[in-house]
Amino acid sequence: MMTPTLRVAGLTFAYPDGSVALRGVDLTVAPGERVALLGPNGAGKTTLVLHLNGILAGGAGTVEVGGQRVDPGDRAGIAEIRRKVGVVFQDPDDQLFMPSVAEDVAFGPANLGLRGAELDARVDEALAAVGMSAHRDQVPQHLSFGQRRRVAVATVLAMRPELLVLDEPSSNLDPASRRELAEIVRSLPVTVLMVTHDLPYALELCPRALILDDGVIAADAPTRDVLADDDLLGAHRLELPFGFDPHVRRTGGATPPVRGGPTLRG
Repeated sequence: MMTPTLRVAGLTFAYPDGSVALRGVDLTVAPGERVALLGPNGAGKTTLVLHLNGILAGGAGTVEVGGQRVDPGDRAGIAEIRRKVGVVFQDPDDQLFMPSVAEDVAFGPANLGLRGAELDARVDEALAAVGMSAHRDQVPQHLSFGQRRRVAVATVLAMRPELLVLDEPSSNLDPASRRELAEIVRSLPVTVLMVTHDLPYALELCPRALILDDGVIAADAPTRDVLADDDLLGAHRLELPFGFDPHVRRTGGATPPVRGGPTLRG
């Protein structure tokens, strides 16, 4: 059997004030899977993500990435874990701080010791993957928000991660940028964990969905089945956009169908 990209077993965590964020989370993600992590605010999603690269630790349970245990006390090991787990934050400006796009993308690999032609190749590869090669010499802050998000993805891809974590990737994107990012994510040969409140985007990109609520996994099933269960969504304070029907299959950039209405084709 293939080693899972991510294995979380019995993970618990409480903050210093005593508030319990995770209550025995069990989760396995296979190589190449795209999984949506859904849940209301305060459910523990961010806490879980911060355990994946060792930023948070200290509770019971274990986290393994590619078979390697996440142990913040192992300095060499945690450096490798942080290469394996690439997190793209909701605000791309949290990740872009260099004078040019290419320098931002090169920053991580350069810290790994890459230089010269090898570093240039890594930057070229990452920018091509997100369709931003033509902007390599631009100042990141002069790009549109959607372009900056794509560069932020490239900064993570340049590290060649095993697990790509996307935090609310569709937030603040116009429809064209949203579609372009979806096409990029679908094309990436990497395991994806997408944290999102955007349920239609989860359905578009992730065949599998988890609901995390009150620190436990409350559902783990095909995304369409999760979104079609009105009682399940209601119990965990999740809502589909008005008129969106998860029962109707869509392809590509099709317009979301309206419940009880005709299927619209894009």
